[in-house]
Amino acid sequence: MMRDDTEKKVQRWQEQRWLLDHIVNVVGLDWDQGRTRRILANCGAAVGGDLRAIGQRVKKFNDIGREFARGGQRRQEMGEKAEREGYLVTARENYFIAAQLFCHAQWPLFEDDNPQKMAWEEDKDHCYDKYIAYADHRIERVEVPFEGKSLSGLLHLPREVQGKVPAILGIPGMDSVKEEGSLYGDSFLERGLAVLRLDGPGQGTSNLRKIRVTATNYAEAGTAALELLARRPEVDPERIAIFGVSMGSYWGTLVGAAAGNRVRAIAVANICLEPGMNSLFEKASPTFKLNYMYMTGYQDEEEFNRFARTLDAREAASRITTPYLVLAGEDDELCPIEHVYRHVEGISVPKTLIVCEGEKHSIANPHPRTYVADWLKDRMEGKPARSEKIYVKLSGEEVVTPL
Repeated sequence: MMRDDTEKKVQRWQEQRWLLDHIVNVVGLDWDQGRTRRILANCGAAVGGDLRAIGQRVKKFNDIGREFARGGQRRQEMGEKAEREGYLVTARENYFIAAQLFCHAQWPLFEDDNPQKMAWEEDKDHCYDKYIAYADHRIERVEVPFEGKSLSGLLHLPREVQGKVPAILGIPGMDSVKEEGSLYGDSFLERGLAVLRLDGPGQGTSNLRKIRVTATNYAEAGTAALELLARRPEVDPERIAIFGVSMGSYWGTLVGAAAGNRVRAIAVANICLEPGMNSLFEKASPTFKLNYMYMTGYQDEEEFNRFARTLDAREAASRITTPYLVLAGEDDELCPIEHVYRHVEGISVPKTLIVCEGEKHSIANPHPRTYVADWLKDRMEGKPARSEKIYVKLSGEEVVTPL
């Protein structure tokens, strides 16, 4: 559980806490976003039973960490047993699932120096290191120098590396961490692209290191990560791109503007591009605001409100010099679609806008995801981008119009 003074930082958290607990009890683990869908996508169908058991035991917000950790501990024990018996693929899968569950266990603890959060971080790291040892592709922990400290990253390389390969800088969202990739069938690795997933300022391990995110410092962090990628002997420094998800759409735009022609392309999805982020912080679940206050280090809500009003990617978007793709849900509850249209209007380079009919922030339609991966691969191969809008209907039909 969080300390009482942490929970008192956000007025809506105090006023709506009883309602939040009721919604968690009635709706389940996906009350605020497509959490279980994301875990299923990363881990595969084998994690379905874990999620059902966790969901049955979670009756209020404070149950989330305990029950995800219980599931993580069970999977860790299964991995240890498989490892002892020599079933290393089984060990790999169990350790990976355990690491994912420990990620979600520590998520609801939005404060520094929480002993339980730090313990679950150690459990997550231990299980992920075990996964790295038995993974079906090469994974390396990397450290990106930043502000006198370092940012933690995970570099994934395709199974068959021949010469220098193109690479993606993956920027997670505010509720995600670098470990949240796919166990098998990663859309970028399967296309021969390396991936560096980063815990940038305010994210994951960076929070435990007290590296806070500001309105602009993700640009410097992302630039440092790009420079590290370009120096890797396995990576072609002329073929690097950016992919940002959720709040990573905001940060990825800042990084892309700072990087200029050092990147081949930028793709962002599940958008958080509303200037000031009012829908995210004042209309959605109060967990978003409390978490982002933790990520920034603000203790006073009014000071944070003034900070939030400075979160605006439009100026950065106007400086983008390489092809830019946006994937958005038409009914995104965290960023109304009109802000996406205005954002795209300010971009002068070739741009692709994919809007999914009826989809919310957590887009369920799988087709656009593969489109993003193919679009980035095309840019790496030097194929020209077209300025167009692709409206994906619920039926799957695509309506393409020029932008």
